[in-house]
Parts: sequence; structure tokens; C-alpha cells
Amino acid sequence: MSDGRGVELYLVTDTALCGGPDGVVETAEAAARGGVDMIQIRDHDASTRELCSLTTRVIDAVATARRVRVVVDDRLDVALAIGADGVHLGQSDLDPVVARRLADRVVGEGFHLGWSVSNLEQVAAATRLPRGTVDLLGIGPFRATPTKPDAAQPLGLDGVGAITDAARAGGCANVVIGGVKLPDLRALVAAGAQGVAVVSAICGQPDPLAATQALRRELDAAGGSSTGSLR
Repeated sequence: MSDGRGVELYLVTDTALCGGPDGVVETAEAAARGGVDMIQIRDHDASTRELCSLTTRVIDAVATARRVRVVVDDRLDVALAIGADGVHLGQSDLDPVVARRLADRVVGEGFHLGWSVSNLEQVAAATRLPRGTVDLLGIGPFRATPTKPDAAQPLGLDGVGAITDAARAGGCANVVIGGVKLPDLRALVAAGAQGVAVVSAICGQPDPLAATQALRRELDAAGGSSTGSLR
């Protein structure tokens, strides 16, 4: 992701909000048609087999849409086993250097690796990683959200601005997550967000397609059309 290439839209799924695995697949397919650039499958309650099945179904469901990458939250083993496009790791997950080494051995180039950060110290640590280790920093939470009750303290706009500035100065692309809603998008883009990640703004909505299209229109107005630059 780089400046001038558009603000990107990232869906993080919530199986409960979507009404179950079938709802996740339906929501993901609608979101792909509506303009998301990346879909992260997140289900901490699913077994390994269930998560593999769900992610595979989503990959198949979005295959006919424009290029949308599907990544797995936390579980590098699942992402590699089923051929997902990447993984997103938290601070307590596998070391990103180890994860990149494993992915390179199994997949080679092109595997997406995201890493969550919530403060300036974690951004600094990300910038010290070997070049090419992490493709994207997930910055958050912007505000408190029931979809991730164990998240760090909310950053607010000022906190987001400070961390996006540090990430960009260190050459790291970013996406902002945590309670993000449609009315927040322009302010987040102005604060330095290169992408926004949403959960309940799409999952559990009466019309996920319309909800996605509304988010996409607002992001296009705020920062230009997306060109699918999330690696």
C-alpha cells in the first residue's frame, strides 16, 4: 500500500454477528461484491478443522469477485494448510520473523503478513524487523468494541494520528481497526489511515452488500479509489 493508491477497506468477520458459518460466507461474498479489498477470517471459538472449512468456503465464495485477498486471524498453520492469501498476527501470537520464514518456505513470495500494534513502542519494534517481514500494521483499537473485549485501551483520533505518523515514517503501511463506523471514515483518513478495517459495520447488517457499498463510497470520496494495494 502506498500514498495515492486509495484508501482500502478490510473486513474482519465475526461468526456470531453473521449468524453462523453460513452467514459468514454470505457476508463475505456480499462484501467482496461491494468493494472490500481484504477479508480476515476471525473465529477464536472454531476448532482447527472448522476454521479450515470456513476459510476455504469464503475463498471459494469470493473467487468470482474482483481480486479480494482472504487472510486468517492468528493461525498461520491454517492459512498455510488451505492456501489462504495470508495471516494477521497479534502481539502474543507467533513471532512475525518466524512466521515470515515459515511462509517463505511453504509459499514463497506474495504471502501477506499483518501485525497488530497499539502503541508507539510496538510500531518502533515493527520498523526494526527485517525488511519485508510485515506487510501491514493493524492499528487499534480506535474505540472500544464488543467484538474484541480484550483489546488495548482505545486510541481515539489523536492516538491514531500519532501511530499512523510513526508507521508511515518507518515505511509501514497501516489499517485502522476498532469500532470503526461509516461516520468515522473521513476523520480517520485525515488522521493518516491508509486503510480501515470493520467488523459490525458489515457483519450482522441487514444488507451487507449495501453496507459495504456505502463504506466504499465514503472511502473513495475521502481518499480516492482503491486499487487493491494491500499486499
